[in-house]
Amino acid sequence: MTSANMKTSLELTVAINAARKAEQILSSYFSDLASAEIRTKYTNEEFQGIVTKADIEAERAIVNEIQSALPNHHFLAEEEHSRTLQCEHLWVIDPLDGTNNFAHGIPHFAISIAYYREGNAECGVILNPTTGDLFTTQHGQGSYWNANPVSVNQHQSLENTMIAVGFYYDRGAMMKATLNAVESLFHKKIHGIRRFGTAALDLVQVGLGRFGGYFEYELSPWDFAAARLFVEEAGGTVTDCKGGPLPLEKSSVLATNSKLHPQILEIVSQYADFQQPES
Repeated sequence: MTSANMKTSLELTVAINAARKAEQILSSYFSDLASAEIRTKYTNEEFQGIVTKADIEAERAIVNEIQSALPNHHFLAEEEHSRTLQCEHLWVIDPLDGTNNFAHGIPHFAISIAYYREGNAECGVILNPTTGDLFTTQHGQGSYWNANPVSVNQHQSLENTMIAVGFYYDRGAMMKATLNAVESLFHKKIHGIRRFGTAALDLVQVGLGRFGGYFEYELSPWDFAAARLFVEEAGGTVTDCKGGPLPLEKSSVLATNSKLHPQILEIVSQYADFQQPES
């Protein structure tokens, strides 16, 4: 569903249809987790999270739906469809953002689909299968929650706001940097910290005005591609954790209501230069 005030592009319509296909797959597996065949991913013997049949089948369904409508487009996706970023039409897809939650029966995960034209975000869809909430956005046309326009909050002081945070799978220097930043934010008397484990939905909450900010020191592009545009079109600001432009590659991410960006950036940037120990 999109707002009557939004002129829906072909790409946004295709993205919504693709998300609905994935929704059916995820919902089916979530009702029978034993059939999802949960397994652990490792890189150089280091834990990199988990993957399930639901991730893979949902991604294939999304790609197939888009290819049937737009056969000359390319894909950057988490599980099986990674291609060059140097193309005119690029879809950035996370078929199941929050796999850890999904695998443990926690009903908080999302489908994230973004369309980029010549390197610029044009539209995005984030869908929560357990609630049915659909979040859509288009460049220059705002952001919508179930067809209702949304905007960031107007908090100007950290003492009036809630902050969200994400943790990568790292258990070393990055984790310590994140905890140090959280401690510093608490010293600024924020209302609280929330960590829900689904970056796309955390970012969406900034766009909805529920959080004044969200940060994470490492995210893949499929985790933030759609929700980044959602925040920006809702009036927010998104950079990396040093204040630089957010690239379409693995990066730190800081998203805020814009008014709080300098204050939160001052804190999270202090810890952004952590050094991982040599293996």
